[in-house]
Amino acid sequence: MTATKLNPVQLHLLQLFAHDLEPSELADIKTLLANYFVSKADEEMERLQQQSPSTQADLDLLLDTHLRTPYKPQ
Repeated sequence: MTATKLNPVQLHLLQLFAHDLEPSELADIKTLLANYFVSKADEEMERLQQQSPSTQADLDLLLDTHLRTPYKPQ
């Protein structure tokens, strides 16, 4: 098994949460992190929309587009 090096964010979080948390505190932190990443995704979507505005026809076409990689049995 190979060792995995923790990145600076992971190390900081481990140090920050070295003490036990109450379940409600853990839930609050999970919500805070989820909201942060939703906000980042929204910002990126807004940036992409500004970069290349879509028409309703583009969005309708995207609804019917199959983007998944086909399954290939081995």
